[in-house]
Amino acid sequence: MLHSTDKIIKHKAGLLNLAEEPGNVFKVCQVMGYSHDTFYRYKNAVEEDGVEALLEKTRRKPNPANRVDATTEQAVIKSALDFPAYGQARTSNELRKQGVFVSPSGVRSIWLRHDIANFKDRLKALEARVAEDGIILTEAQVQALEKKKHDDKACGEVETPHPGYLGSQDTFYAGTIKGVGRVCQQTYVDTYCKVAHAKLYTTKTPITAADLFNDQVPPFYEEHDLPVLRILTDRGTQYCGRPDKHDYQLFLAVNDIDHTRTRVKHPQTNGICERLHKTILQEFYQVTFRKKLYQSIEQLQADLDAWLQHYNTERTHQGKMCCGRKPMETMLEGKKIWKEKFIDQI
Repeated sequence: MLHSTDKIIKHKAGLLNLAEEPGNVFKVCQVMGYSHDTFYRYKNAVEEDGVEALLEKTRRKPNPANRVDATTEQAVIKSALDFPAYGQARTSNELRKQGVFVSPSGVRSIWLRHDIANFKDRLKALEARVAEDGIILTEAQVQALEKKKHDDKACGEVETPHPGYLGSQDTFYAGTIKGVGRVCQQTYVDTYCKVAHAKLYTTKTPITAADLFNDQVPPFYEEHDLPVLRILTDRGTQYCGRPDKHDYQLFLAVNDIDHTRTRVKHPQTNGICERLHKTILQEFYQVTFRKKLYQSIEQLQADLDAWLQHYNTERTHQGKMCCGRKPMETMLEGKKIWKEKFIDQI
């Protein structure tokens, strides 16, 4: 009997094992959807070369004759490190000035072979070259590396010293309920401990954005003797407007909460809330909408509250500060840090 744990050949070995009994070949091939020719081809291959012969063998072989010569390839790699911000078309044009003729698609093929196909990969390769050889950077290289540092600082993971220091709020389209219409979710998550709050609405306005914050966030932090100092949102109209006429802005001003906005066209700046939305979508909405038909927004809110209770108190989180702990556990640990560092403010 043939044995294999390789998923690629397991079903083929199973076909041969089932057909071992005399007269069973026709029935097994019919049930498993194989032709007689395929069965005997597998059988002959195993008899000659063993079970490993059932592995799929790709017919695609690299053809070095189609590649550019080594001199051109080295020129493309050198250009990628000298001018990492250049795209493939511009690199092709600049090399043509030097007498090196390679098409934009040829440039990209070389980049792919050397794992420098995008701007960040080329910057990493440049940093590695600087660390290894200690080369003197050109002005273009210095500008590219400075841009990378700026982007890493602006779009990297948020540094938060304690719970309540920075909260992230965003709007998420939850779905459509028949007879109710579109349902939008206002979400708030603490960027330190990842404790989350969410509330469902049928509209997306400054009033609904302020309602979630007023209804759930300050009461929760007051209960745990923690401050709410800053909040991070995108630049949507429900969060931004004239301070003297915008409901959300007025609410933050009354409660003395600083408002930080994401960079334009950089939703990853609010990545913690965006990642939570993906988790809610996959673990709650995509599951519950297949199990239950909702007649009202209140029914969906009740199930969402139950899931959030599980998320905050029972589900382990792999985020930077949680490290496998539950969000509420992380918050209570962070509360101790707040008391130790800011005892004079309590």
